[in-house]
Amino acid sequence: MPRSLVALLRLIRLLGHAARGWWTIRRRFAVLDAPTRALLVERWAQRALQLLGIRLVVRGPVPQAGPVLVVANHVSWLDIMTLHAARHVRFVSKSAVRHWPLIGTLATGAGTLYIEREKRRDALRVAHHMAEALRAGDRIAVFPEGTTSDGRGLLPFHANLLQSAISADAPVQPVALRFLDAATGEVSFAPIYVDDDTLVSSLWRTLCAPPLVAVVQFGEPQSAEGRDRRGWAQSLHADVLALRGEASRLG
Repeated sequence: MPRSLVALLRLIRLLGHAARGWWTIRRRFAVLDAPTRALLVERWAQRALQLLGIRLVVRGPVPQAGPVLVVANHVSWLDIMTLHAARHVRFVSKSAVRHWPLIGTLATGAGTLYIEREKRRDALRVAHHMAEALRAGDRIAVFPEGTTSDGRGLLPFHANLLQSAISADAPVQPVALRFLDAATGEVSFAPIYVDDDTLVSSLWRTLCAPPLVAVVQFGEPQSAEGRDRRGWAQSLHADVLALRGEASRLG
């Protein structure tokens, strides 16, 4: 079967799956408790990866309970779905996502906290809400690079949101994400979402790609141990870089 036809069939099934997720959030989430909602989000994300032809591999100490702040590298729109499939967390995302058709409802239903990145002071507001959520025992995830990269390197980590973990005396857990070609084990750049890429073009490229493996490599949780947020950000950058190397291997 031509790859473009396979991609089209995958897209149709994925849109149907997204619509079912939207319906579940709008009609059922209000009467469900938090653990049940989290489990439904995990299962939805796992099924979405399957529909995309992506096999999930999770390694390392998966966070079973909060509080914990997960910090990860960022290469694609697929990162959020992939982390949700490994373990449901509440993400911090740009405020524009809230208003995206369908995606906004899915993101909000999954517990996303929104930040207005163009306003520097908004990071303080979000860090305050993150600290409150961490004190309540939530699992929260951030992409401290602040934007996606092509996956060849790792951008510097912004430190502002790490203040939430310091204020809440919560551990931080580094994690690395990699997308590999299932046949060769080489890093795949099909899902990247940078520069002139649009969500549509990146999605179509992913749908047309050969089978992929999404590797989620968790590191050990760690405490601040007296570090300020900038020093901690630099240390976490090195940790994620090392984990990314481990995630680049299928075996």
